[in-house]
Amino acid sequence: MPRIPYRDEDDPRIGELVEAIKARRGGRLINLDRMLLHSPPFAKGWNALLGAVRRDLALAPRVRELSICAVARLNDAGYEWYQHAPEFLAAGGAQAQLDALDDVAAAAHDARRFDEAERAALQLTLEMTRAVKVADATLERARAAYGERELTELAGTIATYNMVSRFLVALGVDEKDE
Repeated sequence: MPRIPYRDEDDPRIGELVEAIKARRGGRLINLDRMLLHSPPFAKGWNALLGAVRRDLALAPRVRELSICAVARLNDAGYEWYQHAPEFLAAGGAQAQLDALDDVAAAAHDARRFDEAERAALQLTLEMTRAVKVADATLERARAAYGERELTELAGTIATYNMVSRFLVALGVDEKDE
């Protein structure tokens, strides 16, 4: 149950913003959007940032979704998991990989389920989420796997979805959308 009520999306004062968010989402709002609508400037910026992360990066969607799902598990963000586990599978990930994310630290060393690049992404996600500071060896391993542009995008995605999960958990956004 949300800790503050969702904003009414039918308020004409925010109609243009609601339409912009719906355009990015394929015609609908989700509970996260309804919560963000309490602050139109914040919702507008969020929509732009998350739109870029989801549509415009060179980073492979499967790696993006793997890191988002790992953040969701590390931060106990059920809503984030609910939204992104299907996206990971749609991007070519396996159910066994999702299941392994119940223990992200172990998954980061699981050569049976994850290739080297995926393990590097998981280790980066783990360190950025838990300690914020990242070991030099972890960063170099990820750079070797992804190059500088995709490493930058991976780190940005991890940081962005840590922001998302903290917002969702703090305000109690419901997992199932209305």
